[in-house]
Amino acid sequence: MNPRTERLAAGLYLVAVPIGTARDITLRALDILASAEVLVAEDTRSLRHLMEIHGISLGDRPLWAYHDHNGGKMRPRIMAALAEGRSVAYASEAGTPMIADPGFDLVRSARDEGLGVIAAPGPSAVVTALTVAGLPTDRFLFEGFLPNSASQRKTALREIAGVQATLV
Repeated sequence: MNPRTERLAAGLYLVAVPIGTARDITLRALDILASAEVLVAEDTRSLRHLMEIHGISLGDRPLWAYHDHNGGKMRPRIMAALAEGRSVAYASEAGTPMIADPGFDLVRSARDEGLGVIAAPGPSAVVTALTVAGLPTDRFLFEGFLPNSASQRKTALREIAGVQATLV
C-alpha cells in the first residue's frame, strides 16, 4: 500500500504515530506524512524510521526536531512556515501529540495566529491502557506523569486519591 501524496491545505497537522507496532498507524496519518511540506518531530530518528518502514520518502522536505529542550527556539521557525501557507506535520515520539508530550505552546501559537490546526487521530496509550485494564471506562482521569521527587509524588497522589473515576 502506498500512501497518497496530494497537496495539503496549509496548517499544523498533529499526526498520531504508533506506540510500539509500526502497523498501528492510520492510512490518513501515512497520507499526511507523505504530503506535508514540512515535517516536525519530537524525535526525528523515530519519525524517519517509521516513514522508511512505510515506504515514505522524505525527499528534499525539511525534518525539524521540536521538543521540550528546543521549543522556544524552533517555535518561531515553525510558525514562520505556517504563516507562509505551508502544511506542517508534527508527530510526537509515540502516540498522539500533545498527550503528555511537548507541543501545546506550538498549538496555542498557531491558534492565536488564526492558523489551522488539524488532528489526525490514532494510537493513544491512555485508551489502550483503559481497553485492557478491565476497569470502568465511563469516567476516567488521565493524570499524566507523576513528579520524580518522592515528596511531590506523594502530594500529587494525595490530591487525586479521592477522585471517583478510573485513574490513568
